[in-house]
Amino acid sequence: MNQTDLAFTPALEQARLIRTGQISPLELTQLYLDRIQALDAQLGSFVTVTAEQAIADAKAKTERLVGQSDDLPPFFGVPIAIKDLTALQGVRCLYGSLAMAEHISAHDDAVVTRLKQAGFVILGKTAVSELGSLPYSEPLGMPPARNPWNLSYTPGGSSGGAAAAVAAGLTPIAQGSDGGGSVRGPAFCCGLVGLKPARGRVSAAPLGDHQSGIATNGILAHSVTDAAALLDVVAGYVAGDPYWLDNPAQSFWQAAQTAPPSCRIAYSTEIAPIGKADADCAEAVLQTAQRLTDLGHQLEPACPDFAGLVEPFLVIWRAGVSVAGLPPEALSPFNAWLLSQADTSGDYLRAVGAMQLLSRQIVAFFQNYDALLLPVYLHPAIPIGAWADLSPAETLQQIISWIAPCPPANATGQPAIAFPTGLTADGLPVGVQLIGRPASEATILALAAQLALAHPWRHRPAFGS
Repeated sequence: MNQTDLAFTPALEQARLIRTGQISPLELTQLYLDRIQALDAQLGSFVTVTAEQAIADAKAKTERLVGQSDDLPPFFGVPIAIKDLTALQGVRCLYGSLAMAEHISAHDDAVVTRLKQAGFVILGKTAVSELGSLPYSEPLGMPPARNPWNLSYTPGGSSGGAAAAVAAGLTPIAQGSDGGGSVRGPAFCCGLVGLKPARGRVSAAPLGDHQSGIATNGILAHSVTDAAALLDVVAGYVAGDPYWLDNPAQSFWQAAQTAPPSCRIAYSTEIAPIGKADADCAEAVLQTAQRLTDLGHQLEPACPDFAGLVEPFLVIWRAGVSVAGLPPEALSPFNAWLLSQADTSGDYLRAVGAMQLLSRQIVAFFQNYDALLLPVYLHPAIPIGAWADLSPAETLQQIISWIAPCPPANATGQPAIAFPTGLTADGLPVGVQLIGRPASEATILALAAQLALAHPWRHRPAFGS
């Protein structure tokens, strides 16, 4: 295997290569650091590279391997990247804002603690949109993150840097977070698997949740099995969590290895009342529906009623800008405009109540279906700066009309997985998402893995290859 192929090798396979002595953690870490140094000036996927710490950790892990290959954690010696909305002790966390350039995290978030316990070597922090509020990663005064499939296009957001890094072979896997599609959207833009776990599956400790449960930590990976295995690592209760799910008896990795029983699956290419998917994204849904039918599942055209969700979700979503505590002059015009909306505490609580009522209606739809097949976004990735000349209000309407299939699963807390299905005529990835019943990651992982086995994704971008 040459060095480029190794860089694009799934994380579980890299862990196996380390355990069998075919490569060391130090060699693998150095490979990625070299690629970051050579390629990331063009890509903009990392905001902080922790090269010194990564080399020291990889050296220690390489020394530990001498004479020992048993009882190692599952991802021992495998590199990973952390999204720059997530605290990594002793490392700056900008949240996509130069106003936070001197902020050094005093602790590890719980998800980082579990990644370290799993044996990962942390390469650094990946780029995000300002405060994570936008579906493209172009923070004010900072270089934009770019899509390795076409550097003139966005890799999405807010986990845009994470997706760009994985897709370009600068890390084998990455942590992200999803509060309205911020894992699934970048996965869609960059031809990756993006997993948004169910609410309460992955702890947000120690800080907790600021937006009524719409956001959760998630995963960007090359394969469904990598995503499933990483979910096994990061899932679980931390004392004091406001809501949580017990870990299932069967691991998520095992679920991804098991052919699912025949499922009843709804599908739609339209998100009423917002709009329909474009031809490429609609075809991805219809093609996947046919593939699932060929695999023995029952597919029916149907969709929950999402009408009425937009306004309460917006109130809760834009509260994330307010809670950051930055003054308007430190923010981009879009986020400053969101801050100016000045929702009251009563507005917020009314929005939470409305969102929860609508969520009950959406979840009730799943009493008759095991999963829902939807587009990820309603059209493929946009060029960088495509909406730069629009007013904030106009930008918001463009965002809603793009990402509409994603926020419903954040509102309800249901698990969802995005995965690639093909390329447009312009060479940009397209894909679909499966939304599962509450707490049913095992089902959607099994379905996605079954599809991946029957129709493998064999593409990777020319950039970095």
